[in-house]
Parts: sequence; C-alpha cells; structure tokens
Amino acid sequence: MNKCKRCFLYELAGKEDIYAHVQRTRALLADNEKASDQKYKERLEICRECDSLLEATCLKCGCYVEIRALKIDSRCPVKRW
Repeated sequence: MNKCKRCFLYELAGKEDIYAHVQRTRALLADNEKASDQKYKERLEICRECDSLLEATCLKCGCYVEIRALKIDSRCPVKRW
C-alpha cells in the first residue's frame, strides 16, 4: 500500500475519528487562542509542501499538523511558519 506523503487527516481513509478530534479541539479553543481560518489554511499549505509531512504527521516533532496549526501561538518545529 502506498503512503500518502502529503495528505492531511481529513483526506486519509480510516482517520475520520482523529479528524473529528481536530474539529472538536478547534471548537473548544477560545477565539483569542485560535489561529484565523486564513492563517490556519496558510499554515497547512506550507506543511503540505514540507518533506517532513507524512500521513498528516510532522516527522520533526510527531504532531498532527492539523492540530498544531490550530493555536495562534503554535510554531512550526523547523520555523517555516
């Protein structure tokens, strides 16, 4: 089976429960803790182009990039955003 190198959770079959967790986490964050929708999308597009992304996981820190990108004060472990 081929691994989807540059996929996010919402694109991976069988990961729906984890993506639902991302959505719940975003809903629970206070407005002053959340990255804007635009900033969130920008961050994910940067991650999509990164060689350290594998099946929605950052190989540098082990996080799901869709969760890391949620918080306004989060940072990329390789300083891309």
